[in-house]
Amino acid sequence: MEPTRNIRRGGFPPGFVWGAATAAYQTEGAATEDGRGESIWDRFTAQPGRIANGDTGRIACDSYHRYPEDVRLVRELGLDAYRFSIAWPRVLPDGHGRVNPAGLDFYDRLVDELLAAGIEPFATLYHWDLPQALEDRGGWPARETVDAFAEYVEVVVARLGDRVSHWITQNEPWVVAWLGYGRGEHAPGRHSERDALAAAHHVLVSHGRAVEVLRRERPDAQVGITIDVIPIHPLTTSEADVAAAVEEDGFRNRWILDPVLRGSYPEDTRRRFERILPPVLDGDMETISARIDFLGVNYYRRHVVQAGSNGTGPVVVEVPGGEHTAVGWEVYPDGLYELLARLHAEYAPPPLYVTENGAAFGDSRRNGTVEDPQRTSYIHRHLDAVARAIEDGVPVEGYFVWSLLDNFEWARGYGPRFGLVYVDYGTLERVPKQSYHWYRDFIAAHRKGVAAPS
Repeated sequence: MEPTRNIRRGGFPPGFVWGAATAAYQTEGAATEDGRGESIWDRFTAQPGRIANGDTGRIACDSYHRYPEDVRLVRELGLDAYRFSIAWPRVLPDGHGRVNPAGLDFYDRLVDELLAAGIEPFATLYHWDLPQALEDRGGWPARETVDAFAEYVEVVVARLGDRVSHWITQNEPWVVAWLGYGRGEHAPGRHSERDALAAAHHVLVSHGRAVEVLRRERPDAQVGITIDVIPIHPLTTSEADVAAAVEEDGFRNRWILDPVLRGSYPEDTRRRFERILPPVLDGDMETISARIDFLGVNYYRRHVVQAGSNGTGPVVVEVPGGEHTAVGWEVYPDGLYELLARLHAEYAPPPLYVTENGAAFGDSRRNGTVEDPQRTSYIHRHLDAVARAIEDGVPVEGYFVWSLLDNFEWARGYGPRFGLVYVDYGTLERVPKQSYHWYRDFIAAHRKGVAAPS
């Protein structure tokens, strides 16, 4: 493990937002309660072999019932903000049309609980739980889903917009499209490049439509989108590997960044997929590139790539040695600095928030406590990367740890533990980990302008 650097004093300016993040399907549970409709993840997790150990989000962390305890944990951490997502099928069980009042009531209670605790809600409108009824009619590859999303946003903002001022329209469009529709690793489990490209385009158009709704209904709202950005490094300096890294960057990063921040798809990647691209209607690119108030960035790892044999395209390879998390992801804090600096230099975006950053390790509870020094070191080193970016003029305005709680980690089920708080899945007891206490003390020290804990 590399030594921890001392974060520079003044690296986090006054008003810097300290937060933690969760998502509805991963934490709420109550999957069939109070009128909630079926989501694609409910259907996907019910299929044998899809999820490790046959795990589902039926109960998850039971935050639907235990949210006051979770808000108390956020308050005791000393956080400024809490990022959560709203479950579309809990609000519109059929994806459009009929509204479920009980679903909106839940988010009413959650928002009010946060505000009463002095915590700013950062609400994500879509974190992957598409209503199954919409998937049955075509899902994200179908243009009609864009209209349904706009309707859903109108319903949510009408109810919560008087108290929620920070909105994230979409979380990780690339993952929605490619892991869900291209590679079948996530719900709904399709294997079609054509569907993935159509899904990506429609998710981005839906983002722009959501921005329009929010601007119209709440002109004072702060609106953004969260994109997962992965630094791409060539394995060697050979011409072939460098070219492979450029190609992978176009596919993995620029295909989402460019339309949102520049209003066009990157030409090199467009040529790669030109035979199976979806129709781009008049006005689509203007909608996608609607002005946003902030850009959310999720960062976990880098990719190292080499040229494939016989023209098969870039291949992501494992770098020998180094430190890795429990899910095999390389720990590479410099990548966070790199992507923040790159975004600032190449795209001149609005202010940035790191909306997810965290790691899974082999946490276990011993004598009532959970020691996780690897996570503490991980967060500290990544915060150092953020501080370096701020010192170099990058407008980073906040940082959210993933995650507040151990939770359902999609296809990996409940095996990986990313949380600052350990969840006993048998009893649902919450136990703050060592990293929770460290993060609390770190935030308090920076607010006081004194040296933060090592």
